Amino acid sequence: MGECDRCMGSGVIVEGETTCPDCSGSGKARSIDLASLKEEDLAEVISGGVTCKRCGGEGKIRIEKTCEACDGTGVLMKCRVCGSIATSEICESCAEKPIVWKLRPACDLSDLETGKVYEGVVGDIVNFGAFVKLNDNVKGLVHSSKLKHSLKSGDRTNVEVCKIQPNGNIELAPVSVSDHHLVKVKKELPRRMTNEVADFVGKQVMVSGEVIQVKQTGGPTIFTISDEVGLVHSAAFERAGERAYPEIESEMIVQVIGEVNLRNGETQIEVMEMNQLHGGDAKQIKEQIDSAIRRRAKPAIQEFLIQSPILEKLRPEMLRVAEEIKYAVLTSRPIIVRHHADADGITSAVAIERAVLPLIREVGGSDAEYHLFKRSPSKAPFYEIQDITKDLTFALEDAVRFGQKLPLIVLMDNGSTEEDVPAFLQARVYGLDVIVVDHHHPDEVVDQYLLAHVNPAHAGGDFGITTGILGFEIARMIRPETCEEILHFPAISAVGDRSEAPEADAYIELVAEKYTRERLEEIALALDYESYWQRFNDGKGIMNDILNLANPNTHRKIIEILCKQARTAIEEQLEATLPNVRSTRLPNGAILNVIDVENYAHKFTFPPPGKTSGEIHDKYCKQHTGKPIVTIGYGPDFAVIRSRGVLMNIPEMVRELRNEVKGAGVAGGGHLVVGSIKFVEGKRKDVLEKLAEKIGKTKTE
Repeated sequence: MGECDRCMGSGVIVEGETTCPDCSGSGKARSIDLASLKEEDLAEVISGGVTCKRCGGEGKIRIEKTCEACDGTGVLMKCRVCGSIATSEICESCAEKPIVWKLRPACDLSDLETGKVYEGVVGDIVNFGAFVKLNDNVKGLVHSSKLKHSLKSGDRTNVEVCKIQPNGNIELAPVSVSDHHLVKVKKELPRRMTNEVADFVGKQVMVSGEVIQVKQTGGPTIFTISDEVGLVHSAAFERAGERAYPEIESEMIVQVIGEVNLRNGETQIEVMEMNQLHGGDAKQIKEQIDSAIRRRAKPAIQEFLIQSPILEKLRPEMLRVAEEIKYAVLTSRPIIVRHHADADGITSAVAIERAVLPLIREVGGSDAEYHLFKRSPSKAPFYEIQDITKDLTFALEDAVRFGQKLPLIVLMDNGSTEEDVPAFLQARVYGLDVIVVDHHHPDEVVDQYLLAHVNPAHAGGDFGITTGILGFEIARMIRPETCEEILHFPAISAVGDRSEAPEADAYIELVAEKYTRERLEEIALALDYESYWQRFNDGKGIMNDILNLANPNTHRKIIEILCKQARTAIEEQLEATLPNVRSTRLPNGAILNVIDVENYAHKFTFPPPGKTSGEIHDKYCKQHTGKPIVTIGYGPDFAVIRSRGVLMNIPEMVRELRNEVKGAGVAGGGHLVVGSIKFVEGKRKDVLEKLAEKIGKTKTE
């Protein structure tokens, strides 16, 4: 049996369209029965009428006729030998030769038919005859009275099923067949969904779905099969540590038949037979799985916790990000979250982590999170080559070792600038999808490499709407239940990034009863301090304590210790740097403060150059209240810029410097008024002089 090629399994042929007679093509019902009108239809009536039920609002109906090829059934009988359309399981042409049947591994006694000839292998030879195995589950006896010549154990032979006794004993007779067709007998079982399998422990089941992981253990090979409702682990054993079904790879659509058992409290199918599906069968199952998972991946559409026109404009893209992340979880696709290593980046990424991990455990089991989710900090506010190199290396190794899909990359608080493009080009070569949630000033060039991109600049906003705010609301869309435990995250990110946006104030007010502004600043400082020492580790345990996600007493103690250490380090750094700051007034009235952090600041310790420049900037802002101020901390081949009251566009300045200072290799970016620049060491003087000149010509508030 197979899907009818002519009608594609529908049983009908569409010959055209005609105007719907019920609505005369308008798509709206011409009359309404008010007595039977439902409450939910009232809004539709008020807005312009109820949709015509016959045409579904299309105004046209299809002209159909029964498919003659399959007589309206949608399926065709195909010859078991040649695959041609036939009126029975063997077409007339193939029936001219004898048929010998071969039981597939999953077949049992119920699949045998008396009178048919089967291929088997001779097993034990006994005084009263010879046993013949038709497969590992079925064997019968050829009585010595029917043996015309001797059989040897291991010989392949053809036998006829003469009789099946009520107790299951099978009487066989040897048959000599020379020129014949060999046809495999397929075990016919109804397809079961993975969420039904637990109801059939000790019984055979058949599941069809997509292979999402292949894991070789010291014993069996474990295939993880996903269908429309979930997944199930299937164990196939060849020999200890040897790959079973080596032809089956990830992302193939397969049919698995086996016995359901419990292993360590989890349901598992002991594979008896696994086959890759092809053509229409595979396409149909793949489409059903994708459609069902997409429906389950739809995020929760709910109101934001604050009023914000910018967030409302970003809602469609935020929903898309939430759906893609949730879809990756439901299809057991690994997720790598990369984030800037500061309070804003950490809160945004951990918000996604807290929403995703419970879903991963629900889908893949208690240990799935260790294989399917990874959060890693990036020191730079962009996706560096060393970041993509690490991510690709681990992803490709896992694909080979565990048969995992290549991951979805989610960039938080980075990914929006031209500096990210080299990493995106490498990701594209390997087919990695990349999502960006960021508030740095975006460059249009990056969007062509991204699956989705959330940035307040796309909705007329700026960096004041922090990534922590965006990550928090996306996390709520993925899993609303996570809201309560991460409610303070947007406020931490806002104070950590010194946002003055009204949205920042609104989120700070939401948690004011539990977290004072001073407390939020302490948490942000502790995150910055700890992330510096964590380097490239996610620091999951201690970060959770800093964010008050575990023991409140531990949270209080660790914040106290880290803040004290951080403040001491900052004071020592300022004591060394402030006497070496050079200040000048620019033509536009702005005060420019410059510090050589390479020669006049402690190196390889906290605070790093960016944080050091920010602390110096804050000192001068307090000294010169209300005046425009720019602070530049520079080293041999970089400069960090902080400003207040100067209407700069740092990404644009970077582009201009690249063209104007030839041979300097200028690159960089960031926010409009906060950012960094890189250049070659020999051109430092030229770049800094040109930069100061540009700042001096910039308008001030």
